[in-house]
Amino acid sequence: MKITELFERGEFVVSAEVGPPKGFHVEHLLEEAKTYLSGITAVNVTDNQSSVMRLGSLAMCKALKDEGLTPIYQLTCRDRNRIALQSDLLSAAMFGIENLLLLTGDHTKLGDHPQAKPVFDLDSVSLIHAVTKLEEGVDLGGNELIGEPPKFAKGAVVSPCSDSVDAQLAKMERKVMAGADYFQTQAVFEPEKFIKFMEKAKQFGKPVQVGIIIPKSVGMCRFMNNNVAGVHVPDEMIEELKKDKEKTKAGITGVEIAARIIKECKPYCQGVHIMALGWESKVPDLLKAAGI
Repeated sequence: MKITELFERGEFVVSAEVGPPKGFHVEHLLEEAKTYLSGITAVNVTDNQSSVMRLGSLAMCKALKDEGLTPIYQLTCRDRNRIALQSDLLSAAMFGIENLLLLTGDHTKLGDHPQAKPVFDLDSVSLIHAVTKLEEGVDLGGNELIGEPPKFAKGAVVSPCSDSVDAQLAKMERKVMAGADYFQTQAVFEPEKFIKFMEKAKQFGKPVQVGIIIPKSVGMCRFMNNNVAGVHVPDEMIEELKKDKEKTKAGITGVEIAARIIKECKPYCQGVHIMALGWESKVPDLLKAAGI
């Protein structure tokens, strides 16, 4: 099922994120997904996240789909040119994978193969356009596809807490014009900034899922503040994590913080996207605490 159908019905869409392993044995990951993520709408599968070589997103999506879960196929422009990207999109359609999240991707110098040559033949906007063209029955070379064209729910990313809100809105508009159907945001720790952004973003008429990370530790928060563009964890949240080290270690404080953010943002968006970052076991607790 396309998650856009759920948005159209007015449902609050909940998705979570998993990263394929650095290997090909996926039994443990599938078991975790079935145990902890069965109550959510869809599961994003990252595409060599942070430029770290892993099992391919498409293969993991197929495995999740075979287990009865709804995958969202993340596809980046870093590792493939336009021929390979379009080929993988047709492969996804053949497997019945209907939901996409289309990104530019992190540079290879950030990952475990810094000597690898990045491609970036397309960027996120032109990749969305490429999918739109495939849906119209032609490839980027203007060649007609054989048979019925694929149909996808085309997702894109936006950073509502960026220092340059106007630039993010302009980028969001370009993605909408290219054919984006829905948006997932970068992690939000400042609900007031998200709300202000959404007041302006609603002009585009596209559903938005607020991005949520369960903060694990003070060190994690400081790392995000120093290294992740568009993300800022306020000092008061960091102090909250410092107060009770045992609660923080057990994930209780992080779940409380994340649930509070969801509650504040929920009236202004159409869904939530949870980036568990290895804490998939905390997702049910988070949804319960957030009243979802």
